[in-house]
Amino acid sequence: MQAVEAKGFKLPIVGLGTWALRGRECARIVEQAIRLGYRHIDTAQMYDNEREVGEGVRAAGKRDEVMVCTKIQPTMLAPTDLDRSVKESLAKLRLDAIDLLLIHWPNPRVPLAETLGAMAKLKRDGYTKQIGVSNFTVALLDQANKVTTEPLVCNQIEYHPFLDQDKVVAACRRHGMAVVAYSPIARGGAIANQVLERIGAAHKKTTAQVCLRWLTQQGVVVIPRTSRVERLSENLGNLDFDLTDEEMREIAGLARRSGRIVDWSWSPKWD
Repeated sequence: MQAVEAKGFKLPIVGLGTWALRGRECARIVEQAIRLGYRHIDTAQMYDNEREVGEGVRAAGKRDEVMVCTKIQPTMLAPTDLDRSVKESLAKLRLDAIDLLLIHWPNPRVPLAETLGAMAKLKRDGYTKQIGVSNFTVALLDQANKVTTEPLVCNQIEYHPFLDQDKVVAACRRHGMAVVAYSPIARGGAIANQVLERIGAAHKKTTAQVCLRWLTQQGVVVIPRTSRVERLSENLGNLDFDLTDEEMREIAGLARRSGRIVDWSWSPKWD
């Protein structure tokens, strides 16, 4: 599996997102993904499926090869809450350590230095191997990198051809952080796009594969979610072809202001 390196840490470039996967189905999909070659599994406290994700990882029998990421929910970012919740996550996952621990969403009511300080201590104490952030804007990335005492290896953001993320991607690059794209197929919105269909036909690829390749060809890590085993192989199939420079530009031209899908009352002021 290809990987993106950030601050000495390697993130497999295609991972499995597990948002909305539950119960036995979640464990089955995680296990199958790892058996097919996935080495990056993404979950979160907010998804309420860490137990099942851990079951799937253990059942696949390749723990040492798999990077497991979980994310702290925004109501748990005060140091005491964070410490307790992360130890609960680790108990649910039943793993030796979390490979990558992220702030899921920023919380302006908790000083960022306190949150990152607590995460740094968990890293030093061996509960997590690396730390990072998710849904951080340019200003938040600048602030986080200024106050953290441990390297921040990535920023996980919504990113697909229909959303211009050039500013925050540039900020990640400036700070030496990897970009991890969630909802990389725009929650299925890419499937019927005519531009992606035409480009896909030229390469004998699906629109989803073209969408994912547009991201991975930029060195962006993707974590598409699927509940269908046949889609797991299809998503990995984005790595065996290249888009032309003209095709990359044409796909980038699909971005629009209204392209954001994931936006909550607690979201930061987006760039």
